[in-house]
Amino acid sequence: MGFEFVKKLPNPAEIREQYAVPAHLAALKKQKDEEIKKVITGESGKFLVIIGPCSADNEDAVCDYVTRLAAVNEKVNDKLILIPRIYTNKPRTTGEGYKGILHQPDPNKKPDFLAGLIAMRRMHIRAIAESGLTAADEMLYPENWRYVQDILSYVAIGARSVEDQQHRLVVSGFDVPAGMKNPTSGDLSIMLNSVYAAQHPHSFIYRGWEVNTPGNPLAHTVLRGSVNKYGRSFPNYHYEDLNSLLELYSGMELLHPACIIDSNHNNSGKQFKQQIRIVKEVLHSRKLNADIHRLVKGVMVESYLEEGSQPIGGGVYGKSITDPCLGWEDTERLIYDIAEYVS
Repeated sequence: MGFEFVKKLPNPAEIREQYAVPAHLAALKKQKDEEIKKVITGESGKFLVIIGPCSADNEDAVCDYVTRLAAVNEKVNDKLILIPRIYTNKPRTTGEGYKGILHQPDPNKKPDFLAGLIAMRRMHIRAIAESGLTAADEMLYPENWRYVQDILSYVAIGARSVEDQQHRLVVSGFDVPAGMKNPTSGDLSIMLNSVYAAQHPHSFIYRGWEVNTPGNPLAHTVLRGSVNKYGRSFPNYHYEDLNSLLELYSGMELLHPACIIDSNHNNSGKQFKQQIRIVKEVLHSRKLNADIHRLVKGVMVESYLEEGSQPIGGGVYGKSITDPCLGWEDTERLIYDIAEYVS
């Protein structure tokens, strides 16, 4: 009774048909998907670097960033797989603030979800066309998966979503890697239970249909730090944390044990410059321990063209309007450092 039904949106098949991925880009995505899959399964020794803006708020700036990333990728692709973050949905702790391009294609205007769906697909398709790289996004709304299932090569399930039953069940139907983050409480058993659920088949109601899913063997963990009841951040990327995760993995029947380290959020205490140090510590831990080397498949880094952040309407091209990010110079240097350190 409290809902105002504004307008009926096109269903995912209609949107995918109207804003279709060209055949040559679909073939490229299939190739990229296979390369990334082999890292998660252990068939490839390459290292994943999931990197880009906190939120993808401007198509031109995002595609500029991704094109620069592609030029760097040419120099490091023997060791790394760069996956641009093109995050079109932004979780908000209080519900206030910019919620991503799906909500507001123009951050200075009111929400427009039809325009947002179109803007989201256009940006992703343009980014693939201009860079040859396929992207990661956060699946904040699991019912939206079918709008983007043909354009994403990696999906993150956030700390506030990972305990949700619907997220876990929907991931079980994905055909790409899905990183399940630890919850904000830091409870690693919740994260691992989420991976277990996602890796197994399920029957449930989805978008008005009774559906069956086969399970997603590429579901894995993402460590992003935690926060206590007083709001203090606690990291979980240290050597001891990784050993603890190894022990927990060994006690569960999970396929392809794998972990990605999110270098920002509570791991950095949202001190974005700390991401550089954190990534290097993680790489050092991999050097010290063969089991950790096999477990840690990559890192997540928040970066954009300009470092820091600005308010909506700040007017600085390529600067985050949500969480602060590394700037391009630091980003490029960090990627080369990662490639040099990865063996």
